[in-house]
Amino acid sequence: MLVAIVISGARLIYILYQRHESRLHALKEPPPLNADYYVTPKKLYPYDLKSARQLTQQPVWVKVGYGYSYYSYDTARHRVDFSHEAGKPLPLEKLQIKDVISEAAPQSPGERQVMAVFEKDGKSYAFPIGSVKDGEYKFYSDDMLFIQDPHELYNHWPSEVWTAIDQHQVKPGMSELQADFAVGIGIPEGAAEAGNRTLNYPNGGNPLSVTYRNDKAVSVKPGPP
Repeated sequence: MLVAIVISGARLIYILYQRHESRLHALKEPPPLNADYYVTPKKLYPYDLKSARQLTQQPVWVKVGYGYSYYSYDTARHRVDFSHEAGKPLPLEKLQIKDVISEAAPQSPGERQVMAVFEKDGKSYAFPIGSVKDGEYKFYSDDMLFIQDPHELYNHWPSEVWTAIDQHQVKPGMSELQADFAVGIGIPEGAAEAGNRTLNYPNGGNPLSVTYRNDKAVSVKPGPP
């Protein structure tokens, strides 16, 4: 049951990230000439395992920090240990994908998980980037990973903003997108519009509550557990 919840959670993160991507365009009066709106990250649009292995051809960066789990991977037996979560990727963590495989997961009869394999601290791990059932693939890797360095994609941001992001800190004046890059995805309080609301960030067990006005952080404080 735990594994089923985790796998479903990865799909939920995918949906949340799609909403996160669109919320920047949902502001009623977006600032004119905001360079963020003109950034178009490359996507791979995988449709099977072979095409998904394009992820191995360059480093990738995690879009959704703390948003999904990875598991130990036995390279000799080609098996993923779904019974225990090994960790969660950090916001914008740089990874080198070694392989993309499909693996039968407990509590998912008739469906296999598509897993991206990577190494960290000398050990191998894997996390789900899609699924396959009856020969039909569904991928969400394009919404989980950058295949270009975000520092270059958003090189119009000031150096002090990137310093805060790299140190996983949110500073007053940062935008929602910049905060997401620093501490992962946030959960909104109520139904206020993007850029003028409070978001609670789980932040890997160090919760933060950030209030935005005109898409600028005006209050950064410890969040609810």
